[in-house]
Amino acid sequence: MRSSITLAIALATASSASLVQLSGGHSPSRVAASLSIIESAKVLDDATIVYIFDEANTADMETGQLAVDRGRTKEVRDFGATMVRDHKAARQLGRDLAKKLGVTPTAPADDPYAKGHAAAMTKLKALKGASFDKPYLQHEVAYHKAVIEAINGTLLPATKNEELRALEVKIVPAFQAHLLMGETLEKKISGI
Repeated sequence: MRSSITLAIALATASSASLVQLSGGHSPSRVAASLSIIESAKVLDDATIVYIFDEANTADMETGQLAVDRGRTKEVRDFGATMVRDHKAARQLGRDLAKKLGVTPTAPADDPYAKGHAAAMTKLKALKGASFDKPYLQHEVAYHKAVIEAINGTLLPATKNEELRALEVKIVPAFQAHLLMGETLEKKISGI
């Protein structure tokens, strides 16, 4: 069984994987592979899935706003604004559905994602202009890859409510589009 802890750790990895890479640490794929070992007896329920959905969207709104405020290039600032706008809309869809279903979002018992996101925000906040753009884009690429993997591999199989499942399925193409946008912009900025 996949656990809320495993998912939260996977999302935490997305928050810091690119920054770890920059400091000479393990690659995001290596870190993610090591996380697959961690399992717990706890099963995700719909209330926890709604919480994770909300938390993930809020986190990308926050990093997107950093890009708006700190990005050097117009493309990075515009990409950040897109992340804020799209993730705000996705978060609201999740909140509206939770309200409709009478589901109270419930945090995982141990939520390492919040800690990973806070670390990523601290590192990104220390950067500005040209030194910000590449790490931010690397973060976004790693983040969207991890979220897509989490939705497909953990959230969808654990979701019991069909309306919540439909929302997850509906959101995946937007995350895939964000991933492609981030990869394209990262290559452009890196001169590839």
